Amino acid sequence: MKLTLTFWLGCLLAVGLLPGCIAAREARVESDYSYGGRFRRYRSYSFITGTGLAADSSHLGDVLRDAIRQRLRAQGYRPARGNNRPDLLVSFRVFEGDMHFHGFNQEELTTWVKNNDAEDDETPDDQRHTYQPVRLLLAEGTLLVTLIDARTNRAVWNGYASGVTVPEGLRGQVVLVRSVRSIFDRYRIFTENYFQGGNVEGSAGGGADGTEP
Repeated sequence: MKLTLTFWLGCLLAVGLLPGCIAAREARVESDYSYGGRFRRYRSYSFITGTGLAADSSHLGDVLRDAIRQRLRAQGYRPARGNNRPDLLVSFRVFEGDMHFHGFNQEELTTWVKNNDAEDDETPDDQRHTYQPVRLLLAEGTLLVTLIDARTNRAVWNGYASGVTVPEGLRGQVVLVRSVRSIFDRYRIFTENYFQGGNVEGSAGGGADGTEP
């Protein structure tokens, strides 16, 4: 199945952040990625500090960070320690209202990683892949998670759940955690250390190159 998703945060039109309450409806969950992403090399991460839930210490912000940490840890990623530069920077935002995205038709990320190397300035033109843009209208209430290559400062993967409304209290926490899990089901990339550790889930469902078959 081809996925159509957003690629860079600049593709977002101006929308407002949810102030702190998110009732759950059926979510549309998808993702897209950069052909320049060095997905085989990423091992560590840190969260970006900014505005909204990503910056404050609100309970919902903590819920999102914890859910993302748990999923990344399950796939072999570790938080960067001390002054060590992370491989990935993690950004997340919750938007309200309808959103227009410029997305792309792409094959599954795991297929791309298995069959291709990251493109860079030295990649010949005849070996570069062409982005196939698609205009998307996302339903009200969208959780967007972006992974950024810390070395290049460029977004390499976006995952989102749209049509998500989060009520206050425990129900809202459940909606956010489920949305994060659904989003990272689109990022089935495991680190090399994950498989070297002999993880049961990875041994049963993963490939030697850090992707699922």
